Amino acid sequence: MTDFEQASRAPDARRRSPTFAELFTPKLITVLREGYDFGAFRADLVAGLTVAIVALPLSMAIAIASGTTPDRGLYTAIVGGFLISLLGGSRFQIGGPAGAFIVLVATTVQVHGVDGMLLATLLAGLMLLGMGLLRFGTYIKFVPYPVTVGFTAGIAVIILASQLHDLFGLTLEHEPGELLPKLAALSAALPTVNGAAVVVAGVTIATIVGLRLYRPTWPGMLIAVGLASILTLVLQLPVETIGTRFGGIPSSLPAPALPDLSFAKIQAVLPSAVAFAMLGAIESLLSAVVADSMTGRRHRSNMELVAQGVANIGAAFFGGVCATGTIARTATNVRAGARGPIAGMLHAGFLLGFVLVAAPLASYIPLAALAGLLAVVAWNMAERHAFGRLLRTPGDALVLLATFLITIFHDLATGIVVGFGLSALMFIHRMAEGSGIRLEGAAGLEDKPDDANGGRVPYDPSLATDPDILVYRITGAFFFGAASSVDLIRERIGGRHRAFVIDFSGVPFLDSTAANSLAAMAHSAGRHGTAIYITGASAAVKRVLLTHGIRDTDVTYTPSIADAVAAARAEAA
Repeated sequence: MTDFEQASRAPDARRRSPTFAELFTPKLITVLREGYDFGAFRADLVAGLTVAIVALPLSMAIAIASGTTPDRGLYTAIVGGFLISLLGGSRFQIGGPAGAFIVLVATTVQVHGVDGMLLATLLAGLMLLGMGLLRFGTYIKFVPYPVTVGFTAGIAVIILASQLHDLFGLTLEHEPGELLPKLAALSAALPTVNGAAVVVAGVTIATIVGLRLYRPTWPGMLIAVGLASILTLVLQLPVETIGTRFGGIPSSLPAPALPDLSFAKIQAVLPSAVAFAMLGAIESLLSAVVADSMTGRRHRSNMELVAQGVANIGAAFFGGVCATGTIARTATNVRAGARGPIAGMLHAGFLLGFVLVAAPLASYIPLAALAGLLAVVAWNMAERHAFGRLLRTPGDALVLLATFLITIFHDLATGIVVGFGLSALMFIHRMAEGSGIRLEGAAGLEDKPDDANGGRVPYDPSLATDPDILVYRITGAFFFGAASSVDLIRERIGGRHRAFVIDFSGVPFLDSTAANSLAAMAHSAGRHGTAIYITGASAAVKRVLLTHGIRDTDVTYTPSIADAVAAARAEAA
């Protein structure tokens, strides 16, 4: 059996597909099977407490910025965070409300109300559950890097703009949702700046940044918010607090309840639900990848999507906002020494304990302090160095800026779609440039220098000028972007050439468009009595060719160009 025949029959089965259990076993079960002792539990206990301290002010701040009450952020972190760790495909993922969702959630609340947001969260959970079970998690990794940086930076700008009201303690009758009208309204309200709010926000930001520089292991966000709250209370500063705006937060979880499930309401919130699901999938799997890069572990992407789906359903039942994997809290979990998902479950438990015991204290938290906290979050989200690097590459800069500008001036979902589309077009262009067909003289393959050097055999000049056989080499991925190059061969059919040799040894991939172009060329050659030889095709490429009608009756498959040339000459003899 020749090498070509062996390749044609290569056992693709040796790349065994993973079983259902391998894809959909939660990492918690894997960790417990490996052996979980008291030392691991103690490490997870410390990590869980550390992350809970970070998540406590952040969850409330994100919920307020999303147009809801602070308790909904805590419900999300408790219920959603627990379910994500319990069922997730990552050992270290920490779930809860995320800054990336602020814009989408705020818009949904503004248009459809809190009930509409809860329904959209529930539907997004069902979609994420379906995406995981259909194994879509494998494909989320194909979101291009410039798109990710672009929409993340855009979200950071919108978050910062949404916090200017509380950062400066401005008095506004109505704050528009769109960026430019919002900035115009804020500018008009500048005479109402509250100096005390500016001081509180400044103290919060300075404390977070200072502790990050000089005491990076300390819970800077909690310390900053606590210090700002104490200053506000002791000095009786005239600033808004959670108590004055929201009346505090409840000291218990609400009873689970379903949102309005009417068909009309589902239709109305469906676009928001799709946006929630897509952003949740991207954000959570990016967070899992970050955890993998920090620990050397590998997450199960489809199981992670299933967990995200269940978590969002649970969050909606308890009145929370969208839940997803959060990069900053996940990284904090890893740095705090977590051993497995139990750390995330304990983080949710600690947050529940804070709600049950210390809820009344939340009333004293100034909104300017939470705005300062989110300003720091937005600054960190912006990925300024990555943004600058991408701007130096023309193609990536176009994708980056399109995604960024559409995100801040239109909406996030459109920004991602446009950015992804531009990336796909540029990829197609680059692949097409790297593919091509090159004409070579058949006998040129046998040319040898006529210098009697090293025992080489002098070539036969008649072979080098043989006009009857043309050899074409196809290089690179041969797909719809490069399929038009087949015209180079087709235009020579019907001439004096009796055979065409087409070498596929440099083709790793062939799509249906290119295969159909070749099939049309082969049928045209058959009508003109021209023989077609296809050489060097891999098993996968040959399978596509056969599927699209290029069979042994239309062409001759050979292992190499030399075999094809010999067969063509023998046929003509």
